[in-house]
Amino acid sequence: MAHTPEVTNMALFCDFENIALGVQDAKYEKFDIGKVLERLLLKGSIVVKKAYCDWERYKAFKAPMHEASFELIEIPHVRQSGKNSADIRMVVDALDLCYTKAHVETFVIISGDSDFSPLVSKLRENDKHIIGIGVKNSSSRLLIDNCDEFILYDDLARATSRRRAPVKGTGNLPKVKQEAFALLMETLAALQREGKDVIQGSLVKDTMKRKQPQFNEEYHGYNSFGRLLEESPQAKAAQAALEAEFLPRQRDVAAQTVRFSITDGGATYPVVFRGITPDTFTDSVEVVVEGRLQKDGAIHATDVLAKCGSRYEAVPKAT
Repeated sequence: MAHTPEVTNMALFCDFENIALGVQDAKYEKFDIGKVLERLLLKGSIVVKKAYCDWERYKAFKAPMHEASFELIEIPHVRQSGKNSADIRMVVDALDLCYTKAHVETFVIISGDSDFSPLVSKLRENDKHIIGIGVKNSSSRLLIDNCDEFILYDDLARATSRRRAPVKGTGNLPKVKQEAFALLMETLAALQREGKDVIQGSLVKDTMKRKQPQFNEEYHGYNSFGRLLEESPQAKAAQAALEAEFLPRQRDVAAQTVRFSITDGGATYPVVFRGITPDTFTDSVEVVVEGRLQKDGAIHATDVLAKCGSRYEAVPKAT
């Protein structure tokens, strides 16, 4: 399987008639390209967008596809067979891009047609990562199994399309700051659903800018993105006591600085504490950490307490 890069350049090739008919047959509302792009922008930058169709038959979709910056390739139907040459034109364009644009690492095929399986195989042979998108009941199992990843439009259609709601705890802030935190928390939640193990501030900002290219933290009242992260509800929540297990073999004591990691059974957090630890502060002991989540993802602890029997033993402060 092709390697999945953290930040990738993607090329989208859409067999529009196939996906539109699949959506229609599944009784969903008309095909919404915005749902597709919103999901893909979590994975990287989209540098090429092409959609193939007899656009005279799908005039109602031309405006939204133009607004999404797709290049609309006109493929007239051939009356004798009732089919068109969209398949072969897509294949030629995709292979041409594969051989001439090395910086394009991921190819997205928006179709469920099994005819594209040989194309997918050839792209993977050239070390490209392939994402397929299609409607479940109209997507070929051969195509699905051949892709590195296949996104069902059914899941995108079922996702609630709602206005970006204000984040809890930000009601007293100016509207521009509420908007920033709403976008931030929405992006964090989406990245977590994508299964990102480590979500760094740079990844969050890059994703937010892909979703909203006009995003600028200064407009929202912050002189740096790190400052926005520090003031976010998620970071403030980290100031509360966190009870977790101290992981073994990750302690490095130097100049009264202790670096370790803790886990709550799910997430793992790196912790930095300046102070002296007692004898009870050993590997795998349960601890309570109080501190602040920094923009680098680490918790800078102000207090660390080691659980001892039915009581907590406070860690002495460094003098």
